[in-house]
Amino acid sequence: MKRNQSGFTLIEIAIVLVIIGLLLGGVLKGQELINSAKVKNLAGDFRNVPLFIYGYQDKFKTLPGDDRAVDTHLSGLKPNCPGGTCPIPVANITAGNGVINGLWNSITSTDESYLFWQHVRLAGFAPGTTAVPGTPAHGDGYLPINAVGGEVGIMSGTSTAANSPVKDTAGNAIRGSYIICSSAILGKFAKQLDTQMDDGNTAAGSMMAVPTGSALNTTATPTTGVGGIDDAASYTVCMGI
Repeated sequence: MKRNQSGFTLIEIAIVLVIIGLLLGGVLKGQELINSAKVKNLAGDFRNVPLFIYGYQDKFKTLPGDDRAVDTHLSGLKPNCPGGTCPIPVANITAGNGVINGLWNSITSTDESYLFWQHVRLAGFAPGTTAVPGTPAHGDGYLPINAVGGEVGIMSGTSTAANSPVKDTAGNAIRGSYIICSSAILGKFAKQLDTQMDDGNTAAGSMMAVPTGSALNTTATPTTGVGGIDDAASYTVCMGI
């Protein structure tokens, strides 16, 4: 006696496979869009910081962070500071010399590269807190945070590789009047950023990348080749402007 066996027909299996394919395609496309949005956001940081500088210079004829008369320029904005205790006067001897002194990721509250952010925020050019923490620390929310959770900062350029956050494979410091750096960027995003904003080579040109946490004078990591950019590793990307 024959027994009827139930099962899927070839047409039903084909339909299921098509549906699975569409779902996988949708997931991959969605991830691609998310990654694209992150790179666009990261690129926006590099494009926006120069606008903060030029806007402040146009309004006050001096550099944010290096503004010797900041207390006068921004005095009307003191109510925006908790307790009315800011802006912090730039009291160091280099104030007003046309240079943003200090490292891009400095957490020393008297460094011009650190005070830069307070000045541009008080002047209305950038969002973020205008209150300098009593005990500054990385991750305290004062330095801007990029789309992937790393910090963004700025410093004046230098022709001396020893004082540069990154140098090319020939030993030359990254060039530019100002250097903008953004940390904790995955290698795959670093490559996309360089392709979008520079020459596609993360070890040369106006944009370079070094492993996150690198010391000054570290040689940039090339996009390709042995020891090149690792898509899953974390990098600090710097650009000279």
